[in-house]
Amino acid sequence: MDRPARHVAVIDVGKTNAKVVLHDLEERRDLAFRSVANEVRRDGPYPHFDLDRLFAFIVESLGQVAAGHPLDAIAITTHGASIVLVDDAGLSLPMLDYEFDIAGPESDAYEALRPDFTETQSPRMGQGLNVGRQLHWLQSRFPDAFAHTRHILTYPQYWAWRLTGVAAVETTSLACHTDLWSPPRSAYSSLVERMGWAALFPPRRTAFEVLGPLRPEIAAQAGLADRGDIPVLCGIHDSNASLLPHLLSRPAPFAVVSTGTWVVSFAIGGRDVSLDPALSTLSNADAFGRPVPSGIFMGGREFDLLTGHEPEAPSEATLRSVIERGIMALPGQTPGSGPFPAARGGWSIEPSTLSRSERTAAASLYAALATSEVLHNIGADGPTVVEGPFARNDVYLRALRALTGRPVSAPLEGTGTSAGAALLALGADASIEPAAEREITNAPLPGLDAYRDAWLAAAYAPRSKETA
Repeated sequence: MDRPARHVAVIDVGKTNAKVVLHDLEERRDLAFRSVANEVRRDGPYPHFDLDRLFAFIVESLGQVAAGHPLDAIAITTHGASIVLVDDAGLSLPMLDYEFDIAGPESDAYEALRPDFTETQSPRMGQGLNVGRQLHWLQSRFPDAFAHTRHILTYPQYWAWRLTGVAAVETTSLACHTDLWSPPRSAYSSLVERMGWAALFPPRRTAFEVLGPLRPEIAAQAGLADRGDIPVLCGIHDSNASLLPHLLSRPAPFAVVSTGTWVVSFAIGGRDVSLDPALSTLSNADAFGRPVPSGIFMGGREFDLLTGHEPEAPSEATLRSVIERGIMALPGQTPGSGPFPAARGGWSIEPSTLSRSERTAAASLYAALATSEVLHNIGADGPTVVEGPFARNDVYLRALRALTGRPVSAPLEGTGTSAGAALLALGADASIEPAAEREITNAPLPGLDAYRDAWLAAAYAPRSKETA
């Protein structure tokens, strides 16, 4: 790019929703925004995403968000745990929904193939959350279609390929509990060679690189044909997009909690700990390819289910009552993952007896307690920055501040993923000023310590009565 980029269109595909945002890097705010539900199709050979529908939305939205503004670049960020197989004509197989349960003989056979955690720092996860398991399942179930695959593309780079025609992969997605990457070696894991997949991966590029200009026919469809060449950046995994602004603006140690369907926590310059794959801790790679101790749990999805998708901010009196009465969403809401994989979830009380605000208070405390445990497990130190939807949840923020005993803050402007992905247009050598944030007051929450002790006890003790 001949001049510093300012106006960046960000394609942000999350597990639940996809959006296109026009972000102003100078003013550090979003200027325009379009969103659509990211629905899973149930037809075909297995549950999969409708990528053509999403692409039509993306192309239309690029023109709409850029109307009346310059457009200096296009950046891309997506959820992880996903891979797309393509041939010269398009998809060689539909993109598998990672929540589809692929348990069975293929997955059983895969267990003998996947490398040890010491090599990949990628924990064993259920369903299709390990991309290596997805690839093995697809190759075993659909050998003919797999044999016609020309490229295995990481998900942000699939969209970049459709926009530019240039195939690439990128490390933040390769290192996202895929079993395909070895952080200690900064190279593909032994699984890739063992399975004969190495030749199917296109060149690896950094998140900051320009893959090419927007293809002329797509620019014309979007109404952008008069804009000249529009650079399309390689792209980045969404939680790493949330992390990037802080890597460019603040000294270690610190932690970033990126919230959405998943809550992903990163520890930068924290305490030296041994990551435990049984607790959903792992090593991600940041935008520069460096290993980052991380931990995950499905906090956004759990919060939605616990609140019945109808949260209602609790009053101070309601919050204190919930703590005092020990009303709890118990550990283990998503079996087999997170910091308490063996816990049984449920509620300490019949949830139908609770008001919407009481359920919201308990769900927020649950999310804060789980986040605090994850941060402990990954050795987090220094201040914690919360990005995404939970940055607007005051109960969660206050409880996290009290539970960790360390400063907690939340950005005042912009969403973490979109604003972070837009920064790719500045290049890998950029540095920025810290964004405006609100510091969370260390206000007392009477009874929270006892509440935490009871909640942790429930994580390890069998419950005598099912109340969920």
